[in-house]
Amino acid sequence: MNFSDILTVTLTLFAVIDILGSIPIIVGLKAKMGHIQSGKATLVAGVIMILFLFVGERILNLIGIDVASFALAGAFVIFLLALEMILNIELFKSDDDDTSGSIVPIAFPLIAGSGTLTTIISLRSTYSINDIVVGIAVNLLFVYIVLKSTGKIERLLGKGGINVLRRVFGIILLAIAIKLIKLHISF
Repeated sequence: MNFSDILTVTLTLFAVIDILGSIPIIVGLKAKMGHIQSGKATLVAGVIMILFLFVGERILNLIGIDVASFALAGAFVIFLLALEMILNIELFKSDDDDTSGSIVPIAFPLIAGSGTLTTIISLRSTYSINDIVVGIAVNLLFVYIVLKSTGKIERLLGKGGINVLRRVFGIILLAIAIKLIKLHISF
C-alpha cells in the first residue's frame, strides 16, 4: 500500500461522490422523509462500490469492453462532472422525485452513482485494489459522518460555503480527469 496513492484515490472518490455538494439534496430528502437511515445508506453504497470494484471488469469483458477504454470513457465522465461542479450547471439529470428512502436515491445513485462506479473502474486501471478499498472505506466513513450531521454542517458552512467547496473539488476533479486521460492517450 502506498500512502500517496491512497490519498489520490481517496480525494478522487471524495470529489466524485461530492457528499458535501449533495447536502442541499439530502436536506430536502430529509424534510420529505423525516429521517435518513445513515448507516443503511452508507452500507448499501459501500457494497455497491466494492462489488463493482471486483466484478465490474468481468462485466465489461463479458460485453467486450477493455478496462483502458472504460477508464478513458470514465475520465471523460469525470471531466464533465467537474465542469458541472465548477460552472454550477446540470449536465447529468437525476430523478429527484423518488422518496422511497435511504437506499434510493441516497445510497444509489447519489453516493454510488454512475460517476462513482466509473471512477472506481478508472482508478483500478492505475492503482492497486488495496489502495482503492482503503479509499472507498475512508470515503464511506466520511459519508456516514456527513449523513449523520447534515443539519449541523449546513448551518456551519452556509450555502455560500458549500458552493465554494463544490467548486474547489470540481477543479481538483478536473485535474484528475486530465491526468487519467493523459495516462490512456499518447500525445
